[in-house]
Amino acid sequence: MIRYALTRLALLLLGLFVASVVIFLTLRVLPGDIAQVIAGQNATPEQVTAIRASLGLDAPLPAQYLDWIGGVFRGDLGSSLLTGTPVVTELAEKARVTVPLGILAMTFALLISAPLGVLSALQRGRALGTGLTVGAQTIAAVPVVWAGMMLVVVFAVWLGWLPAQGFPRAGWADPAAALRALLLPALTIGAVEGAMLMRFVRSATLQAIGQDYVRTAAAKGLTRTDALLRHGLPNVGLSVISVLGLQVAGIIVGAVVIEELFSLPGIGRMLVDDVQNRNLPMVQGELLALTGFVLIVGVLVDLLHRSIDPRQREAA
Repeated sequence: MIRYALTRLALLLLGLFVASVVIFLTLRVLPGDIAQVIAGQNATPEQVTAIRASLGLDAPLPAQYLDWIGGVFRGDLGSSLLTGTPVVTELAEKARVTVPLGILAMTFALLISAPLGVLSALQRGRALGTGLTVGAQTIAAVPVVWAGMMLVVVFAVWLGWLPAQGFPRAGWADPAAALRALLLPALTIGAVEGAMLMRFVRSATLQAIGQDYVRTAAAKGLTRTDALLRHGLPNVGLSVISVLGLQVAGIIVGAVVIEELFSLPGIGRMLVDDVQNRNLPMVQGELLALTGFVLIVGVLVDLLHRSIDPRQREAA
């Protein structure tokens, strides 16, 4: 197990290195000039050139990359070219919105996918099972922006239960208001991700139903449902754990869009604003931090799955 963990750690570091190179080079081909943004539209070419030199943007690309990645190893993801605020400070501040949003979205996704996925498998070939499967496929194909707009119309406009946009200025000093502001965005992401996960739960449940131990339990007098609940669900849970890392990536992508739609001051909205302003150090640090988070979650899920699955332990 230790050898496997070290291997996964080495692959994680390799993945971060490749991601850093891709992020750095991709941002350098984007149109626009941060020096021009800082100088203003009326600045002379000499002023823009001087700003580029002061920011180190006129240095060769390898030198710029080594300077940035060296700071990353020291825990410095860079600073904003517009405000001078460190990327780490901004990420910590915005994470107070994005992290609770992601936790709520994942909770909603699991609450939606687990029971409905098992139910649709048990009702396979019947009207209820077919309806749940078609509904999941339809919702999974819906763009998250459209889903968010529809939920705003229902819960904010028609019913008036939840706010349509914004986050309280007091932040988590007013927990009730902060939680109400996140419920609708989290439900939007959770519904779409839950529909995707539900199809996987259904497939894993159908596979478990066909296993010998479930049929044996049924032959001893248990109903098919009881046999599945007692003996099959642990294996279904193991299968679901293996895809949670991918779900985390989907939730992060959804958060980038949803925070902009619902005017939430989180990491996703900050990333969009920094891309528009071509604030390269901020965008680089934010993308690398998000990529690293997704990779770390994937490694942790993989190690958790391997540690609790006796078949993989025996194979090791």
